[in-house]
Amino acid sequence: MSLKISYTPDAQYTLEAVYYYIEKDFGTRSADKFLSDTEKTLLLISENPLMFRASAFDINVRVGFISKQTSLFYRVSNETIHLLFFWNNRQEPVFPY
Repeated sequence: MSLKISYTPDAQYTLEAVYYYIEKDFGTRSADKFLSDTEKTLLLISENPLMFRASAFDINVRVGFISKQTSLFYRVSNETIHLLFFWNNRQEPVFPY
């Protein structure tokens, strides 16, 4: 059974920000590959929501691996996976949740 995926406004904003950063610095092909990798990761998470480790700042928030450069923070409820934000791993961590 796969769970529904829900984007928070922060997740939508940060997904777009990471996409445009990749597109600007590495080209459209790399940015589109990032989106494809994101979709694959979301499919895996929807099938097995606890497959990624809990975050250091909140055990209810998990950190999904998209690529070496990008992570996804999400929270699992009974029927929905709430995407909280996408993170460029080269940045200094700031945790809004």
